[in-house]
Amino acid sequence: MTAQTSTTRLNKYISETGLCSRREADRLIEGGLVQVNGQIAVMGLKVGPDDDVKVRGKPLRTKPKAVYLAYNKPAGITCTTDPQIHGNIVDAVKFRGGRIFPIGRLDKPSEGLILLTNDGDIVNKILRAGNAHEKEYVVKVDKAFDDAFLRAMAAGVPILDTVTQPCEIVRTSDTTFKITLTQGLNRQIRRMTEYFGYNVVKLTRVRVMNIDLAGLKTGQWRELSPQEMAEIDGMVAGSSKTEDASALGRRQPSKLKPAR
Repeated sequence: MTAQTSTTRLNKYISETGLCSRREADRLIEGGLVQVNGQIAVMGLKVGPDDDVKVRGKPLRTKPKAVYLAYNKPAGITCTTDPQIHGNIVDAVKFRGGRIFPIGRLDKPSEGLILLTNDGDIVNKILRAGNAHEKEYVVKVDKAFDDAFLRAMAAGVPILDTVTQPCEIVRTSDTTFKITLTQGLNRQIRRMTEYFGYNVVKLTRVRVMNIDLAGLKTGQWRELSPQEMAEIDGMVAGSSKTEDASALGRRQPSKLKPAR
């Protein structure tokens, strides 16, 4: 590597060009698909503007204009950029301004708000901040529930070898509730309801941080405004790392028993 006065970690350097997220860049580096100054790159390498970086033998393109989209995902669309997957989110959005990828994910059967971008750095920041920022959902289950169910859901549910963080939950009908989470465990809401003997019939994410679905019909998307992005930048500025934030919410499993 050429001596530099200012250097950046290689995975971040790649992600900032919009080629992929930082995590995907790590996989490219681990797979030996990245070269720096003619040499196979290694994890943790730092590079600067004078270094020659190639991915799969091709030079990195100049960083494109940053794009940030809010998309109302229909049920049945998969949050992957893999073109081999039928119904992938990139084909569904049909954005013509360059390559984009989702920030986080929303299960295939679920619908509602998901953010997409070409900015790998903001992806990392938001996912790293995932345990500190709100995501709001409207959920319909397969049978009526009582107030004890709501209290138990809000207090924390033992799933995936941990206990979910306390959350806000409000009844909207006999079988529907609105829930606001500050973490993102795999299939979290579905697992939480299943613990008490309920199955999710419909799950819609209506808000992520300061962005909501207002004005977006199913399948539609819009670009985030500069003001919205400024608010997001402020929210993630002091975020702790994912593993640190997760540890704060980890408690011993409760003695709560699932409903029969």
